[in-house]
Amino acid sequence: MSNENPSVISHVSIGTNDYEKARAFYNDVLAALDIKIIMEHPGAVAYGRAYPEFWVCTPHNGKPATLGNGFHMGFIALDKAQVHAFYDAAIAAGATCDGPPGPRPLYGEPYYGCFVLDLDGHKIEAAFWDEKLAATLS
Repeated sequence: MSNENPSVISHVSIGTNDYEKARAFYNDVLAALDIKIIMEHPGAVAYGRAYPEFWVCTPHNGKPATLGNGFHMGFIALDKAQVHAFYDAAIAAGATCDGPPGPRPLYGEPYYGCFVLDLDGHKIEAAFWDEKLAATLS
């Protein structure tokens, strides 16, 4: 693994009870953020821009996938337009709105994001941090 990877997490995996539907959902939704499939194995697919950072898979133990209360996955959007594209793609692919695109002053004035629940009920987010706005606030 290269030391140039800026991520602090090797990867995150979420479980699904319908792999093919989940794979199709994430293909559509993550494409809005320029995130693509990096690798795939039977029942598991990894997404990223350069590294396999986000996995969607059937649970290895063969039991049903369940939700973790308080868990959510946030994806980096490169601008506000990507936040909107992510949200629109997610809703079109069957996600449930859990907070439409917009500023989130609670997280800081430069924060702009949206939240949806995927097909299995996992909370996912796209967020843009406006560095130019942040610089004016310091």
